[in-house]
Amino acid sequence: MQLVPYIFFYGRAEEALEFYKSVLGGTYEAMRSGDAPEEISREINPEHKQKIMNASFTAPGISFMCSDGRPDDDAKRIDPDEGNISLALSVTDGAEGNRLFAALSQGGSVRVPLDDAFWGGRFGIIHDRFGIEWMVTAP
Repeated sequence: MQLVPYIFFYGRAEEALEFYKSVLGGTYEAMRSGDAPEEISREINPEHKQKIMNASFTAPGISFMCSDGRPDDDAKRIDPDEGNISLALSVTDGAEGNRLFAALSQGGSVRVPLDDAFWGGRFGIIHDRFGIEWMVTAP
């Protein structure tokens, strides 16, 4: 199991990644919203297709994931310092992924059910009872 910070930059992810790359000497890989399969991509606002859907940044001793956020996160865009981080939990065992997803959701809410993801494996999002957003990835 590995816990990875997941930061939302609300339209400034590429700028932030380039900044951290120059300061920390790291590298990143990014997938844009327009890179999603056609059945998903056609639902995305054309202005959002060039935004970062998901990116991984690594530098010596540093690892995080990030995104420009979802287009429906308008309230957070007003105050981008409010609620701009999630915890991304990757597990290598499917049964453990199910157990963690169910346990973390107790007393909280499921935002995206743990289900098959177009990029492989399964993915789901929970807001736990403390208001922390967990993004769970499992096989």
